[in-house]
Amino acid sequence: GDVIHRMLTATQYIAPLMANFNPSFSRNSTVQYLDNGTVFVVQWDKVYLQGKEDLGSFTFQAALHSTGRIVFGYKEIPVPVLQISATQHPVKAGLSDAFMILNPSPDVPESRRRTIYEYHRVELDTSRITSLSAVEFTPLPTCLQHQSCEMCVTSELTFNCSWCHVLQRYL
Repeated sequence: GDVIHRMLTATQYIAPLMANFNPSFSRNSTVQYLDNGTVFVVQWDKVYLQGKEDLGSFTFQAALHSTGRIVFGYKEIPVPVLQISATQHPVKAGLSDAFMILNPSPDVPESRRRTIYEYHRVELDTSRITSLSAVEFTPLPTCLQHQSCEMCVTSELTFNCSWCHVLQRYL
């Protein structure tokens, strides 16, 4: 989105592994991305934890596919994730989304108050994140996947949706 707020890392993230990483510790540490139109990949390669560089380097990636599928791949996880301190930065893995609404402030009529609504979160069990492992998220079917009235009417989805002839989409 176009709004940056201090709760961003708490409410809106795609995080294969969120921790207090220091990518500037080593010349060999990189964070790179690739977008070929069907998949967007971000890779953290040989990154170290701030102040805990002696634990070793981490290499992992997130792949976001245009189909909605998300894959987290873990190549090198030198210590159990449960042993990473969350004192300086949250330690988590998973997906979370939220939206923000600007509400009029009751105290000052011309000002607005930001309210963040988190509507979905998937937290991974970090004890299962190990070297040479992966996690795959596959999206559930939704009303928006239907491109015609016929597809909508014959759908076996259990949502309370219907085809809109004006918009030519399932709502």
